[in-house]
Amino acid sequence: MKSDINIPQFKIVVFRAIDEQELCKQYIEGHVKVLTDYGITNITTNNNTWIFNPNIYCTIAIDSSTNKLVGGTRIQIADGINPLPVELAIGKMDKRIYDKINFYRINGGIGESCGLWISKEVKSLGISRYLMWASISSSINLEFQTLLGICAGYTLKMFSEIGFIIDYSLGDKGDFPYPNDEYIAHVIGILNAKTLESAAINDKNIMLLLRKQPNQIRIEVTKNLSSKINYYLVFDNKYNAQFKEDNNSKITQQSV
Repeated sequence: MKSDINIPQFKIVVFRAIDEQELCKQYIEGHVKVLTDYGITNITTNNNTWIFNPNIYCTIAIDSSTNKLVGGTRIQIADGINPLPVELAIGKMDKRIYDKINFYRINGGIGESCGLWISKEVKSLGISRYLMWASISSSINLEFQTLLGICAGYTLKMFSEIGFIIDYSLGDKGDFPYPNDEYIAHVIGILNAKTLESAAINDKNIMLLLRKQPNQIRIEVTKNLSSKINYYLVFDNKYNAQFKEDNNSKITQQSV
């Protein structure tokens, strides 16, 4: 393996949205740019109202060399007051989504994984998977058992490997035209976000390892492209004091 000095280095950090308004604004700016680059402008949750919701938890990726956000995702926990993005996205097409969300909300709790974006300059490095590992791993500290989301066909393989399953009871056998008629999206879910029993073995083992040791450095490899990832996966009132104090963590390095 090449020296880690010569490979891209990133920090992946979690925080509650209302605790880090400035980071949320950077998240939104990055997400909007990526959507605009792909000609998508009508995402139902592409706004900034979510940054004031105390039940939203973000995971971001930062390029260590530039300190620039290069990706992010978030989880919104259903509270019976603020609709989940999936309800806003497909509720008019299939009203059964409302009953499904309410059922899981009162039976163990439910959250939605949403708003995943990756800058074009790093999209080949597997950062989207590492973000999802981190988000799902850290969710063990949040009050819900079921996790769902919406994904496009081209991301379905990755989401399936990390544990999501298509919900064929909704839409046209799980398919919806979203965000517009040019795209087909799927409603997907992890029925047990605590055990991760539906995830592929490698993905499951890494997510469980991140739960066991939430602050660590790993060398991750995707398609022979290595990245050094410094994970900070503990929710604090002010996110990861250790991350803020020392961007050059001395945590023991681990390899894939």
